[in-house]
Formats: sequence, structure tokens, C-alpha cells
Amino acid sequence: MMTKEQIRDLIAAQIDCLAIDVRGDDGAHFEATIVAPAFEGKSRVARHQLIYAALGDHMKEAIHALSFKTLTPEEAARG
Repeated sequence: MMTKEQIRDLIAAQIDCLAIDVRGDDGAHFEATIVAPAFEGKSRVARHQLIYAALGDHMKEAIHALSFKTLTPEEAARG
């Protein structure tokens, strides 16, 4: 099982993020909102691939379900 802090730390170690909010308390199901300049000019699929790459094998083994929103700083500022 993973904690939301561990997920946040894995993402932050690979992607320079302005904000990462991970929610979930059951150790298996999580929701995250990630704001990063790295998402500029990337499709939704490419953004998600960056997150999956940051989490690596944890997505197959320790994380049962993760839904997330990936936003550029400009998109986050618009709300």
C-alpha cells in the first residue's frame, strides 16, 4: 500500500511541479491534481504519460486506482 505523501513525493521527484494535491485515505484509491509547467503544449495523453512514468511500477503493484487532473499554471489560474 502507498500513502498519498509517497505518491506526491514520487511525482515531485520526476516533475517540477508548482502544486500537487493528492487525496485518498484507504491506501488504494487516490485522486490527484498536479500543476506543472512541464504540461505546457502537451496533450492530455502526453501529460498522463508523464505521471505514469513518474510513478513507474507502483502503478502496477501498490496503487490500485489513481485519477488525476494535470494542469498548466495558466490553466490552474483560470480555475
